[in-house]
Amino acid sequence: MVPDPARGELRPDPARRSDVDEWGRSERWRHVARQVGGCYYRRWFRVEWEGIANVPLEGGALLVANHGGALPADAPMIMQGIEEQLGRPVYGLADSFFRTVPVVGTIWSRAGGVPAHPDNAQRILSDHGRLALVFPEGEKGPSKLVSERYRLRRFGRGGFVEAAMRAGVPIVPIAVVGSEESMPILLRLPRAARALKLPYLPVTVNHLLLGPVLGSIVHLPAKFRFRVLEPVTFDVEPGLAKYERGRVMDEAEAIRQHLQEALYDMLSQRRSIWFG
Repeated sequence: MVPDPARGELRPDPARRSDVDEWGRSERWRHVARQVGGCYYRRWFRVEWEGIANVPLEGGALLVANHGGALPADAPMIMQGIEEQLGRPVYGLADSFFRTVPVVGTIWSRAGGVPAHPDNAQRILSDHGRLALVFPEGEKGPSKLVSERYRLRRFGRGGFVEAAMRAGVPIVPIAVVGSEESMPILLRLPRAARALKLPYLPVTVNHLLLGPVLGSIVHLPAKFRFRVLEPVTFDVEPGLAKYERGRVMDEAEAIRQHLQEALYDMLSQRRSIWFG
């Protein structure tokens, strides 16, 4: 994909016969996603950004954010905003579970979803110098109960830090407020989830208000705010097979703490879930 300054959006690279790139992302699908997502972005969630200038305009960078809501809307809204305002495509690194679901897997891939594997991260960030988005909480983030919202879970084993070190790119933390309230979870059904081979099966406020079908896909109109923190860089040699485990874990925890503090600050300033 190359930027189209006249239209302020991305367009297919004319050198390619197909608009589907090596990751399965299609700019035609992304165009549709931006059109549909734009309505949610501007009218439903009324997204506001703070510090978006901290996202680099060129070169690779790993965007790291907190995750929330039974069916998280934070990822598509972050991708929407950065592509609209900066004209840069964002690839979402996520569990390969989505890729295995018929139809959904294809849509996810065409919209910019990529299985979260170290080799994929290396190629996106370093070899191609692009932006990738990851949620280090994994499924523990969106599966939190409403009483646990905005309490960040452990950031795994710090694999995202190692990926950034190996690629020689900065990590750009993004604090997200609003997603947790767009589809808050009242309780989880672990036995049913195991039977259906799902990561988790929630009962949400949306289900109670809208029923089991609409409640599974329609979000509540919570006000979304994104705060982009200053990029985190690492004074290490890129391209190594392994990095010191203690250093990786310390860096991951420092980023988690920084995000947690930003969330608490944003929440202390918020007057209303619905109006910000």
